[in-house]
Amino acid sequence: MANYQFGADIGDALFRKNVLITRSRRTGRIRHVYLDKVLLATLKPKDGFFSLTVAGAAKLLGALASPRLRVVVREDVAEFVLRGGDVFARHVVQTDTSLRAGEEVLVVSPEDKLLAVGKALLTGKEMLAFKRGVAVKVRRGVEDQRCEG
Repeated sequence: MANYQFGADIGDALFRKNVLITRSRRTGRIRHVYLDKVLLATLKPKDGFFSLTVAGAAKLLGALASPRLRVVVREDVAEFVLRGGDVFARHVVQTDTSLRAGEEVLVVSPEDKLLAVGKALLTGKEMLAFKRGVAVKVRRGVEDQRCEG
């Protein structure tokens, strides 16, 4: 599933040895993926896609060549995004133009430092063209104080 969602061979890079998979007691379906007791991703039952945690996004960032799945934001909004703030189209300076709305994305600084993980609400091309509206609904910023899970 990771290979389909994120690209060829990403499953091996993201979910290597020492991976623990938990399943739903009721349905028996995969629910969570852990690496060395750190939650990397949750498999969403609604669509069967992975929802990444910050730890999972960090592993993915190292496995993907830039600009794949990245949304680069202006330096002056980096602190806001680090704390879990959404990304507005006017703050996007570069992106993977092949992104589709609904995809899992990595929000990064111009230096390719991970700031947050979230869901694209616009396509990559729309993020660059639009000057208004939310481009990425951030699920978790790297310095977000909410409990991961």
